[in-house]
Amino acid sequence: MHQIEVEIFMCQKKYGETILKKFKMYGCKSVGTPLVVDQKLIREDGSGDVNASLFRSLVGSLLYLSATRPDIMYATSLLSRFMHKPSRIHYGAAKRVLRYIQGTLDFGIMYKKNEKLQLSGFCDSDWAGSVDDMRSTSGYAFSLGSGMFSWASKKQQTVAQSSAEAEYVAAAVATSQAIWLRRILGDMGEEQAEATTLLCDNKSAIAMTKNPGNHCRTKHINIKYHFVREAVENGEVQFQFCKTEDQVADVFTKAIPKERLDYFRLKLAIDALKEK
Repeated sequence: MHQIEVEIFMCQKKYGETILKKFKMYGCKSVGTPLVVDQKLIREDGSGDVNASLFRSLVGSLLYLSATRPDIMYATSLLSRFMHKPSRIHYGAAKRVLRYIQGTLDFGIMYKKNEKLQLSGFCDSDWAGSVDDMRSTSGYAFSLGSGMFSWASKKQQTVAQSSAEAEYVAAAVATSQAIWLRRILGDMGEEQAEATTLLCDNKSAIAMTKNPGNHCRTKHINIKYHFVREAVENGEVQFQFCKTEDQVADVFTKAIPKERLDYFRLKLAIDALKEK
């Protein structure tokens, strides 16, 4: 950690080096992304089993590193789905994450001082990204004006029948987190007077949060997710549309190309500490 009066830089470089040495990958050739774009990992891929204990240890180490590296959160969450019976392909994907870490060891999150701490966030999902059960993945990230401090990548509990439903479920997860964060900030003396803005790139999902009068086509969506509309009506959150190319939460729902990953890393305030 590096701290001065107006900023704090959080980095786990030493721990990253420890992981690489533990799994004999220190000094390996680096890659630009933690996952191969469009590669679909499945439970039974026919590549043969690997040491499950070793694989679990690696994924657990990556989960700890993701405390300051949200750019590996999706990859780590994806790999954790195969800890029961990992294959050679799964282990190869995990080793690719280590190669990515090798090239970004100096990266961490920068938090800068702000006069006004306004909570805002991004929420997104893929649709039926899991080949094994066709479930989608929800992702969100929250900031108080500088670096992200709360994020998640998690497979949804039910199968979404449309992309709008998948996005709406992701919006519900983000709304729940936003309400919890607002209460925590209130207890800390940072009451959020204005509604928390959640940026979403699906207009249909946003329409569902704003128009409760015409939902005959969305009754199949689990009722528990409809508390999103109540949160909007109560002024706790508000949804705004953002373009897909600016949707930071995309990094928590799917493997993306290097150019987009580099752009989103900067949006997440992930970078190496620059000497001044």
